[in-house]
Amino acid sequence: QVHIVESGGGLVQAGGSLRLSCVASGRTFSSYAMAWFRQAPRKDREFVAAIPWSGSTTNYADPVKGRFTISRDNTENTVYLQMNSLKPEDTAVYYCAAEVFGLPTSRDNAYTYWGQGTSVTVSS
Repeated sequence: QVHIVESGGGLVQAGGSLRLSCVASGRTFSSYAMAWFRQAPRKDREFVAAIPWSGSTTNYADPVKGRFTISRDNTENTVYLQMNSLKPEDTAVYYCAAEVFGLPTSRDNAYTYWGQGTSVTVSS
């Protein structure tokens, strides 16, 4: 069982930055593919970014490319999402997901473990 806790959400003005953190339990964190998804009010959950266990590659959704950066620290069992140049349309609850020995895919059904989410609000 993998327990996931996100943090770092909040209220920010358009153009600002936030860094989300996600801590996952387990001694084999370095084998987890990790991802961020988000769900805006009255919308379906959507993929944001993913990173494999090695951190050697990254995968981003088109709306966040060039603005968001996913990274991980396997010594701290933590994955980060640095969000820059935030827009009101980035407002959502952001969820961290993990899959043991998984691939950094954009498909949410590929991830078994999910956190409770952290809320991000971007004001215009």
